[in-house]
Amino acid sequence: MASVFNDDLVQIIDLTISYSLPGSAPVRAVDHASLEIHRGEVIGVLGESGSGKSTLAAAILRLLPPNAHYDDGSIMFRGGNLLALAELELRTVRGKEISLISQDPALSVNPVIRVGDQISEVVRAHLAMNGSERRQHVEELLRAVGFDLPRQIYSAYPHQLSGGQRQRVGIAQAIACRPVLVIADEPTSKLDASLQAEILALLCEIRKRDGTAFLVISHDPTIFPGLADRIVIMYAGQVVEEGKTADIFRRPLHPYTQALVRLSERYFASVPGSHARFPAINGEAPDLTRIGGGCRFEPRCPERMQVCTNCDPRELTPEPFHRVSCFKYGN
Repeated sequence: MASVFNDDLVQIIDLTISYSLPGSAPVRAVDHASLEIHRGEVIGVLGESGSGKSTLAAAILRLLPPNAHYDDGSIMFRGGNLLALAELELRTVRGKEISLISQDPALSVNPVIRVGDQISEVVRAHLAMNGSERRQHVEELLRAVGFDLPRQIYSAYPHQLSGGQRQRVGIAQAIACRPVLVIADEPTSKLDASLQAEILALLCEIRKRDGTAFLVISHDPTIFPGLADRIVIMYAGQVVEEGKTADIFRRPLHPYTQALVRLSERYFASVPGSHARFPAINGEAPDLTRIGGGCRFEPRCPERMQVCTNCDPRELTPEPFHRVSCFKYGN
């Protein structure tokens, strides 16, 4: 898909990933997904649990569990395929050029190591600094992510910090080597609303200051306005829609995207008579071990047609910078 951003950073091309399960058919968690991430851009990936969005994100850093299989496709970064790199080569990419902010801040840090020492280890692995230089660099990072007393935080253990503070530490760790891309997997899902707003504002600040690109994974549509340039919608392992954030909210094309927008609190609050029953998406996501032909959203779709049952929709671009896989827009 073409973009207003000209500098390709990561290109995910027809990526297919499956999981082997004992006594069961393989689960195709990502099915021929394609996505471009451009330098300095924030991409949101939106979908229900099990849609494949976290698998897609972890695949970029090759952090999937042993029972995951890269069946097809490529992930291009700086002219090379990340899926073809040896583990030693990957270590020069992880943390330094592409880093990760995990979903649970409590699990992203070691409970028995001081916060500053954990961040310092990332710096030591990738940057040529002596001990005092690393200490100064880490304290500057802690200040940059919002700590007024960085020396005190440096010496603290994770259990002495709140959830929001631990997430800030995780962000400091992720940006320690000024990577060109940060993958944030549900970075606010464990936080209350006020802390969510603070963390999202911090990501925007880092993007503006350092030119860092972000791939932000979420099941919550409301975090993306004001944060993401584009949103990718995933359903049952497939990318079903992608567009500029404003277009996704103003003119969602795919019936699944339309349902997600209706479900968002921001949209619901703007509807007159908001005392109405909160909307829901009828039905359940498909069993990914039993995927056949046809559109995967068809059983839940209020606009389904006969062709949706028998054929897979192909990707179309009915509007500039807006792609969708749905028979409503042609065959």
